[in-house]
Amino acid sequence: MTTSPDDPTTAALPGRPPVVDLATWQAARDELLVREKAHTRAGDAIAAARRRLPMVEFDGTVEVVGPDGPVPFLELFQGRDELVVYKHMWYDGAPHQGQCEGCTTTAWHLKDAVYLNARGVSFAIVTTGRWEEVAAFVEFMGYTQPWYSVRDVDGPVGGPMGYMTSYLREGDRTFLTYSTTGRGTERVNGSLGLLDMTPYGRGEAWEDKPEGRPEGDVPCWSWRMDADGNATWGPTSRPVPQWTRPGATPVETLGRHGPHS
Repeated sequence: MTTSPDDPTTAALPGRPPVVDLATWQAARDELLVREKAHTRAGDAIAAARRRLPMVEFDGTVEVVGPDGPVPFLELFQGRDELVVYKHMWYDGAPHQGQCEGCTTTAWHLKDAVYLNARGVSFAIVTTGRWEEVAAFVEFMGYTQPWYSVRDVDGPVGGPMGYMTSYLREGDRTFLTYSTTGRGTERVNGSLGLLDMTPYGRGEAWEDKPEGRPEGDVPCWSWRMDADGNATWGPTSRPVPQWTRPGATPVETLGRHGPHS
C-alpha cells in the first residue's frame, strides 16, 4: 500500500526528500539508475587499467615479525600467488584507544579473507609498531587475520602506512603491483557504501546535500566515540569498533604519542 501525495500525512517534511506516489518515485529511480550503471562501467574500465599497471620487483626475503618471530615477507603469501596487505598506522606506546581510528575501522571491516583465499589471494595487515605492542592490540581487538610488524623495514614491504597494497608472487620472486591510500581504501569499508545509499549520507560536511538536511561534521567524525555513543575525538573516545570488545571500559586519555614511520 502506498499513500497519496495529497494525503496530509504525506505532506513534505522539512529537510526530507519530497513525498511522491510510487510511479513518480520509480521514474526518478530509473533515471538515476542510468547514471549508476555508467558509474559501474567506468569503474570496470578503471579496474581493467589497474590490471595493466607495470610492477616493481623487490626482495621478498626481507624479514617481518609475526607471532612466530621473524619470517620472510614471502610467507605472507601463504603459498598463494597474490597478496593484499593493509598497512595499519601505529602510535608507539599508546594504549588501545589511542591507536589510529581510521585504520582500526578499516581492519575491522575485513575480519575474514575466506573469499579472497578461495580466489587465490591472501590477506595480511602490517604495521610499524613493536611486535609486543601489536600482539596485545590484536588480541584485544579479536582479529583473526594475520598481522606482522614491519618496523624499520623500507621499500614496498614497509614505507608509509595507511595504504592498501597488492603484490604478486612468481615462485620466489615478489612484485609490487598496486597501492592506494586515503579514500582509495574505502572499498574495504562496506559501511560507507551503505551510508551512501541513505538519504542523510555519511553525515560529513563535504557531502553535497539538499538544503535542510543535517549539515554534517568533519570527515571521519564518527570514527571515534565515547562510552555513551557520542561521536567525539576527545580524550574519552575510542575507535568505534573497540566498544564491541570485552573489557573496553570508559577512558580519560588517548595516551597517544607520535606515530612511528
